[in-house]
Amino acid sequence: MDSSASRYIRQAEEALLQIFSGIDAQVKGNLRRVLQAYRHHRVGAHHFASVSGYGHDDLGRQVLDRVFAEIMGAEAAIVRVQFVSGTHAIATALYGVLRPGDEMLAVVGAPYDTLEEVIGLRGENQGSLKDWGIDYRQLDLVRGQGELGRDPGEVDWQGLETAVGDRTRLVLIQRSCGYGWRRSLSIAEVERIIASVKRQNPDTICFVDNCYGEFVEDREPTMVGADLMAGSLIKNPGGTIVTTGGYIAGRADLVETCACRLTAPGVGSEGGATLNQTRLMFQGLFLAPQMVAEAIKGTHLTAHVFDALGYPVSPAPLEKRRDVIQAVQLGSPEKLIAFCKAIQQHSPIDAYVEPVPAPQPGYDSQLVMAGGTFIDGSTSEFSADGPLREPYVVFCQGGTHWTHMAIALEAAVAVIGPASPSLP
Repeated sequence: MDSSASRYIRQAEEALLQIFSGIDAQVKGNLRRVLQAYRHHRVGAHHFASVSGYGHDDLGRQVLDRVFAEIMGAEAAIVRVQFVSGTHAIATALYGVLRPGDEMLAVVGAPYDTLEEVIGLRGENQGSLKDWGIDYRQLDLVRGQGELGRDPGEVDWQGLETAVGDRTRLVLIQRSCGYGWRRSLSIAEVERIIASVKRQNPDTICFVDNCYGEFVEDREPTMVGADLMAGSLIKNPGGTIVTTGGYIAGRADLVETCACRLTAPGVGSEGGATLNQTRLMFQGLFLAPQMVAEAIKGTHLTAHVFDALGYPVSPAPLEKRRDVIQAVQLGSPEKLIAFCKAIQQHSPIDAYVEPVPAPQPGYDSQLVMAGGTFIDGSTSEFSADGPLREPYVVFCQGGTHWTHMAIALEAAVAVIGPASPSLP
């Protein structure tokens, strides 16, 4: 391996020792919360048994819902293999609580790409929210040096104070940066947004897209006033071993309304066979705090290395993490593709596969994706991807252990090189 690439990795590892120690300390608090919930609800091996058919009287599923709700500080939760993705869980929540004539307000700029067709911002509106007479409005981000600059966008806090209208039934709060060049939200910022919304209209539902955010801090959105939140089990809360699924958590009445959308009115949360996946979901949730910590270490490492190489990074190397995504602005499609190829070549699965740009369902731009993961599409395992559009940002996420990321990043540095020829 290129000696200069090894040097960048080694310097980053040495500089981050104290931060890594602090991340390990936080695992203990989050894991303690998990263990308390398991003990409180008397989780046992008998809860791993599954039922078939309608899924009625599935004791393991019922207890998992209660355990998950307690860990997240929510009144109720539905944790289901029937959710095919985080987008599906989010869409189910939106369709569950919104009605014709309502308005949805996104307060952190444009939503993640896969929600655009759900909302009706592009595509054929095949049953989109727009199709059902639900209006959409967004509060754009405030930027210092422009979208293509080094300064990621921030919430328009001043504009937020008067943004909620009489018809604003739901406020969408996307916690992670998604494919945007912006800062992901801290729990303190989520709490501040919710407080502002509730001052304007206490009846407006505060809904958080919690993908990539679970266990990153010691609190979750439902602990600071969020009425509802949703996410994917092949991201943080699945602990890298859950094979599919998602969750919705929050106020009990809203969660049950969403469950009725997922299944049918009258069935709600009482249906849905777990298909022998219950043990994996319990085990993955137990592993999640540690797996998330490893991914967070990887984001610091990535940021430190590529910042030293002269590339804009978000978040900054020493900045406290708000999710498990690290964005690096590479500046050209060639570098974006080369980066993803290097990561794929150092993945445990399909290392021989060469990532190429291609269209993906739900996305407007072609994507290049490195994802040699044991669970197809899992972003709780180490992966890297990005849309082929300016400013050509690669988004790294997940990771079972930071040492794997160090090996893969060393290969990426060797092929990408520094942003400027003047750097060694």
